[in-house]
Order: sequence, then structure tokens, then C-alpha cells
Amino acid sequence: MGTGILVTLDGPGGVGKTTVTREVHDYLSKRNVPVLHTCQPSRTVLGSHIRAQADSYHGMTLACLVAGDRHQQQNTEIVPELEAGKVVVCDRYLPSSLVLQVLDGVPAETVWALNTGIRVPDLAVILRADPAWIRECLEGREGGPHNRFERDPGSTTREAALFDVVAADLEAVGWPVQVIDCTNRRPYQTAGMISDLIAPLLPDGVRASLDEGRSA
Repeated sequence: MGTGILVTLDGPGGVGKTTVTREVHDYLSKRNVPVLHTCQPSRTVLGSHIRAQADSYHGMTLACLVAGDRHQQQNTEIVPELEAGKVVVCDRYLPSSLVLQVLDGVPAETVWALNTGIRVPDLAVILRADPAWIRECLEGREGGPHNRFERDPGSTTREAALFDVVAADLEAVGWPVQVIDCTNRRPYQTAGMISDLIAPLLPDGVRASLDEGRSA
């Protein structure tokens, strides 16, 4: 039992967050580090509805739904898992709202207000890459772009630029931000870099288990 570690991954649609999050989870799990892989929107009924209807809801409506789901997930999933001593690796978090909801017409200060009380991660990873590379990945992904944000031809460039701004702003207010460029990197390589950043945050006993797993 103990205090766990919250690690969040954000970045433009198509940069590889979901795959990298899964790789980080698998890397830690195979080395006996207690870890949970989760995502936002959550896998609850509300979160699933938000993902399915992202093309239907806009502006404040979508911002409120996403923030409400985030608060509920924090209370019912993230905090209990952290209190159980797990590393919680979350695919998307508040930085994504500060990009997507702002691009959708909601002022950043309103996004902050809606997310008052949301926990600051122990490690906030922002994945970035060359927009042309991201767009190529999006177009080549099975099923293509997932929602209206990704289908907009100019969205990748706008998202990438705003994530850079958000990363700097979050760092300025004390968030532990790490920006990793994924251009032409395999997901397992990016996951390895993130796992190296997680290792020093782990309690001594868990870190020893991770070190033993690396050497095995």
C-alpha cells in the first residue's frame, strides 16, 4: 500500500499516444511494477458516449462533458488506484482539453475552471512530432481519422503548435512536463524513454523490482 504515481500522455491526434501508453503499461507490468492503463474520455458509459458523439457535441457542451467525465474518473478510478500504490498511465488528460476545447472555441481559462480540483500528474508527457509525419500516420491508420478534429486537414498543424504552447504554459505553473519528439521513433522506443523517466519516481522497493527486471 502507498501513494502511487500518475503519468499522463498527451499530444496531437495520430502521434501514437494509445500505442505508447499500452507499451509503457506492458513494459512496467512485465517488470513487476503495479500499473494501470487507462484513458480519457474514460471507459465508462459516459466516456464511451463522449467518444462516440465527439462529432455531435461542440464547444462548451463537449468541454463540460469531458471535464465531468474526468472528475468522475478521478474519484472512482484514478485516486483509488493511486492509493493502492499503482502507477496509473493515462492516455490523454487535461493538456488535451487545453488544446482541443480551445480549438473548439472555449477559452483556456474556462477549461481550467471546469477542471478545478483535477490532480496534477507526477509526470506529464507531451508527445510531439512533425505534423506531416503525424498526418501520414493518421491517413494510414485503420479506419482513418477518428473524429472531426482529426478529419480537419489543418488540425494536425494547429494541434501540434498549441500543444507546444500548452506544454510551456504548464511547465511555467509547476507541472512536471516532459516533451518527447516521436518523429520516426517506434512506439517501444518512446515507451522506453518514458519508463526511464518513471523509474526515479518509484518507491525504492518497486524501483529495485524494475531494475531487476531490466537486468533479467
